[in-house]
Amino acid sequence: MGEVWIRTLGNGLVRADRVTEISSTRGSLHEDQGYSLKVIVDGKGHVLIDDADLQGTAAERFEYARHVEDALLLAMDEARENDASVVISYEPERERWSSAAVSVLTGRLPEAVG
Repeated sequence: MGEVWIRTLGNGLVRADRVTEISSTRGSLHEDQGYSLKVIVDGKGHVLIDDADLQGTAAERFEYARHVEDALLLAMDEARENDASVVISYEPERERWSSAAVSVLTGRLPEAVG
């Protein structure tokens, strides 16, 4: 079973199995509109999404952020079922989470075992 990594907003990677909390807010980091989503690993927050463009009431933005949290949890569960190591990334233009095998992202073929 491979490892699951999550890409942060700053293009860093955090291990999904070390995430202790997923947190969202009704405002982006720099605005009072939109929303942001972060994960907590070893007591430190890592921002995954910061969207200041999301319109609507505070309650509507919070509900949308919760929907994105649920989608992240589902993506993490699906990635854990994969034998290869996987990176989960948020695609803002498509408003969805996607995953790709680490070997595809690095251009390296996995080493044969046996």
